[in-house]
Amino acid sequence: MLHPSYADLINVVNSGVEEGEDPVVNSRYSIVMATAKRARQIIAGDEPLVEGKGKKPLSAAVEELNQGKVKILSEEEENEECD
Repeated sequence: MLHPSYADLINVVNSGVEEGEDPVVNSRYSIVMATAKRARQIIAGDEPLVEGKGKKPLSAAVEELNQGKVKILSEEEENEECD
């Protein structure tokens, strides 16, 4: 069993969404893609944002997401950052 669960991670990611707005994430696939992308960044040399020497990159990425240290952007937010 995964700790935290997908449901817990989805709740953490969507916790900042205003009532009536679409959730940022509503599937396990989105969580998997986001953590995989962050794990690749860590492998490429980015410093993990969580404590734990020797922690595997994917475990660090999941923990960062669970603690709210990384944010999954909606398509609109991502486009705004690119402008």
